[in-house]
Amino acid sequence: MTSHPSPDSPLAKKPSWLKVRFPSHSNFFAVSSLLHKHNLNTICQSAKCPNIAECWTEKTATFLILGTTCSRDCAFCAVQKGRPEPVSADEPGHVAEAAARLGLSYAVLTSVTRDDLDDGGASQFVRCLQALRERIAGVKIEVLIPDFGGNGAALKQVVDAAPDILSHNLETTEALYPRIHRPRSNYARSLAVLKKAKDWGSITKSGLMIGLGETEKDLFQTFQDLRRVSCDLLTIGQYLQPTRTHAPVENYYTPQEFDRWKAVALDMGFADVESGPLVRSSFHAHQLYDKVVRTLKNFS
Repeated sequence: MTSHPSPDSPLAKKPSWLKVRFPSHSNFFAVSSLLHKHNLNTICQSAKCPNIAECWTEKTATFLILGTTCSRDCAFCAVQKGRPEPVSADEPGHVAEAAARLGLSYAVLTSVTRDDLDDGGASQFVRCLQALRERIAGVKIEVLIPDFGGNGAALKQVVDAAPDILSHNLETTEALYPRIHRPRSNYARSLAVLKKAKDWGSITKSGLMIGLGETEKDLFQTFQDLRRVSCDLLTIGQYLQPTRTHAPVENYYTPQEFDRWKAVALDMGFADVESGPLVRSSFHAHQLYDKVVRTLKNFS
């Protein structure tokens, strides 16, 4: 793997395999215009996702609900931090209308963390799920949720709304939680979210970013922890430092190393794994869903 210079250095030049193309297709600008018209946010923009050109050109996007300001201050994330804005009552309808106009048969919803709300925003997820189903017949919906502060009743609200995939990201190994400004106890809380969701009948998914300085032993342990709570799907991507004030990249993994970690994870029993330098939580989400459904049918 390629080492990153010291954290005090300017942002390092990325390896060639991390280069992405600039948006040029008309679909990209059509999606941008549609989102702006409905006053909607996407994690693609807020988290500076490197796949935004590819996804928007294919007329897919991950809707970011509950505003654009997160109540937590994680050191890896490009999403704005501070005092969140009020919850919009119109948001579920706008999300559903935009998804319909995009022609989506598979929609992905995520949110900022809202520790200021009693239910962490769970009820807004439910309203968006309901609005999407009312607007688009047969739509499949994946939700990428925060931990709701460990509020089991809030999580149960979302599970009972029956998303097709319930995703919650561990992000990194337990040992590195303090480095990303998360208490180590939050690691166990996130595993508990995935376990409860699975126990209540959800198909579950989680995501990891690597390159923050994790050891191979700790990464392997994280895979084991996820399988211990029967997590079905996994995404593994390269951490990219959004700005100089964020946690630095400690190493860049090659595409071949991502392939190796995919093989390791599949051998441990995940139904499917997306692993690559530019992979993010919602990357090829529909394909992962199709694979896990086929896998579960084969075991039924």
